[in-house]
Amino acid sequence: MISQFDSILFFVTQVLQVFIFTIGCYFFCISVFAWRKKKKRDTCNIPPIKSFALVIAAHNEEKVIKHIVESLNMISYPKELFDIFVIADNCSDNTAKIALEHNAIVYERFDEEKRGKGFALDWMFKKIFAMEKKYDAVCIFDADNLVSSNFLIEMNTHLCSGHKVIQGYIDSKNPYDSWISCSYSIAFWLANRLFQLPRYYLGLSCGICGTGFCIDLKLLEKIGWGTTSLTEDLEFTMKLALNGQKVYWSHDAIVYDEKPLTLKQSWKQRVRWMQGHSDCAGKYFLPLFSKAFKESNFVAFDCGMYLFQPVRFIFLGLTTLMMWVQTFYPDSPFFSIQYIFPATAWYILALCQIIYGPLVLFTEKKFNLQLLVGFVLYPLYCLTWLPITIQGVISKDNKTWAHTVHTRDISIKELENA
Repeated sequence: MISQFDSILFFVTQVLQVFIFTIGCYFFCISVFAWRKKKKRDTCNIPPIKSFALVIAAHNEEKVIKHIVESLNMISYPKELFDIFVIADNCSDNTAKIALEHNAIVYERFDEEKRGKGFALDWMFKKIFAMEKKYDAVCIFDADNLVSSNFLIEMNTHLCSGHKVIQGYIDSKNPYDSWISCSYSIAFWLANRLFQLPRYYLGLSCGICGTGFCIDLKLLEKIGWGTTSLTEDLEFTMKLALNGQKVYWSHDAIVYDEKPLTLKQSWKQRVRWMQGHSDCAGKYFLPLFSKAFKESNFVAFDCGMYLFQPVRFIFLGLTTLMMWVQTFYPDSPFFSIQYIFPATAWYILALCQIIYGPLVLFTEKKFNLQLLVGFVLYPLYCLTWLPITIQGVISKDNKTWAHTVHTRDISIKELENA
């Protein structure tokens, strides 16, 4: 005899799993457009005419700051059309001194109350607006980055095509330092191909990734930065969508980012991401869906769907646990999405999930034997998102910035030779 409680539990888990399955289908259907043949942008016939302010936000980054400045100085673009600015933000080391020695323009900022990258960028943008020298666009980088020599050529092409905000390809400069850095690299490589690229093809808004992006300065001055959450990149992406703007994608403008080495470092960083994501969801979720339905704006709808991700991660983790329980204890009162399809279909789906990621990275020319080992541990990295997301959602009102220490001492020449 089935109790009333068991019936209610079965119904609730049924609604939950079907809902999560439907959202998963939505994101998968968009990702399919990543397999469209990429069109090479014609950068040869567009002269370098746009001027850039290249801004690096740095907090105690003396071990890596020289390499990002050096790589920017080596960019293949007329030197008179770009300047390199370093924000030495609340630094207590030699970041400012080293940046000056490598021909960067350094601005030191000290503010114990307004701490974090979002505040530092807002402070620097106001200074750039007030400068006698005027720039067409600003590019944002982190101190641990290395930048491909064609970066500004690509951004110049986009800007000349009328694009106002462009995100570059986020690569990894230390993919095989540890299983954590390898998992991070896999996640970013998959996101580049399956999240960013298809949205660019579909005319949706790509996501700003915190570094390696370019903004038209007139647009920035018009709508203002004003994003000081723990995930200022996500917040600005949503702010753009509400203002009728979107982020474009440049698959060939590459920025190499340093990934955390340990689970402890990764946990701390990803909790901050989820705190900021949850905070942004509270601010922008309803306004975006209101704009989406009132104006039939699919860009706003897609951005709103992305803000749902923390809740989706939690529900996805719970539904996965329910499916495991249902598999080993068929008499449990949980609904399982497995009821909808025969067992053979699930075996095929599981096989596809195993080979899909490696296949994507093979097409991205990232695949090798080390990466194959990384894929063995990658599911463990994915599972850690469940407790991290729960912790981030619970502590979303904590606005304390957690600095990620960078130590990978490698130059752009060494990276390209490797």
